[in-house]
Amino acid sequence: MLKRYMALLLIAAVLVAYSCKKKEAQRQVDSYAASNQYASESVMEKVQKKIEANPNDVDALYHMAFLYDEQGQYPQAIEYYKKVVKLKPDMGYAYVKLGTACDRLNRTEEAIGAFKHAIKYMPHYAVPYNNLGVAYGKAGNRKAQIEAFKKAIKFRPDYVTAHYNLGIVYLKEGNRKGALEEQKILNGMDEAAANSLLNQIKKGPGGK
Repeated sequence: MLKRYMALLLIAAVLVAYSCKKKEAQRQVDSYAASNQYASESVMEKVQKKIEANPNDVDALYHMAFLYDEQGQYPQAIEYYKKVVKLKPDMGYAYVKLGTACDRLNRTEEAIGAFKHAIKYMPHYAVPYNNLGVAYGKAGNRKAQIEAFKKAIKFRPDYVTAHYNLGIVYLKEGNRKGALEEQKILNGMDEAAANSLLNQIKKGPGGK
């Protein structure tokens, strides 16, 4: 009888401890949600209210653009990124995001313009150069594309994506030696990227 009583006490203690831990975990979640205005499902509603209260709130406009961007709603994202850069023309990274959204919709000339603006305000940041190279490729301007990738690498020598992209362009241009040089560089950085480029080189010009 005593053993059974002790067992019941042990079970009760475990249940109480579990309940306390569960309540503490929930308390932490509730605390986080209360302190983070972007932690709930109504994120867009909250950001929209901020914009309605102040249409020139650059941070809120950028958040709205980012939210649309994350959902793949690029036309809406572009609309808000444009509002951001209109209010804050020197916000270089907003131009990067604007260009990327335009590029996803194959609005190539707009993308090129946005990346050029980003470079104007962030001349030593490698990403817009790489993205500009991709856009130039879509526009069929390989010479400008190569120069853009080279600039990206100049400012970030370990930029795997730019090295890979440059290697692919060299290959399309029939410059197998240049492609192999980029492949060798990638060998010391990213094995998967190096192997992927090598496979493209083995297929021949154009990677076909």
